[in-house]
Amino acid sequence: MTKVLIAEDEGRIASFLKKGFESNGFATEIVDDGTQAAARARDGEFDLVVLDLGLPEKDGLEVLADIRARGERLPVIILTANDEIDTTVAGLEGGADDYMTKPFSFEELLARARLRLKQADDSEVGVLHAGAMTLDLHRHCVSLGDRIIDLPGREFALAEVFFRNPGEIISRQTLLESVWGEDADPSSKKLEVYILYLRRKLGDEVIENIRGRGYRLCPPEAAA
Repeated sequence: MTKVLIAEDEGRIASFLKKGFESNGFATEIVDDGTQAAARARDGEFDLVVLDLGLPEKDGLEVLADIRARGERLPVIILTANDEIDTTVAGLEGGADDYMTKPFSFEELLARARLRLKQADDSEVGVLHAGAMTLDLHRHCVSLGDRIIDLPGREFALAEVFFRNPGEIISRQTLLESVWGEDADPSSKKLEVYILYLRRKLGDEVIENIRGRGYRLCPPEAAA
């Protein structure tokens, strides 16, 4: 049975989450401070963490950093208040897989949780291949020949979308939503900024701009 760690110090919200997940066939455990959350996440019993940012003792960002510092790809969905957007961005940069802003619909949270769990199952092997390049999903780096190229949070998330769809044209909006969430501002230039970062690291020719349609990963071919 899929097990969810709910790290939430507001009893009403924790109970709401527990009831929702368990009514959909999940097992749950609730912890109400960051120290407990970090310790329980370390035990390897859970398939997903729902993590409130405003935890006592150790905040959500510290818990997330602790999880990622161990090299684990345990899916983490962070919960945030409307006035914590800057902190939410820091959480995504730090390796969170998704976020929900309070108040939220449990049905939407459930859909996102199932998606993150499916992605985790799909990536158990830990490596995605595209031509001569490989993307390590655990170490957040690209291997190209004898080069190892580290990718921080958003660069890695963007690279993962491309590596899962090598050679396919991916629309600008799809890339924005995949990396920054469904509320991403379509007029923002942040996608172009991060594509520039990837091109500097992987090569200008690796990510192709298909005018009016989107972007495509064109990896160098592996040697025969």
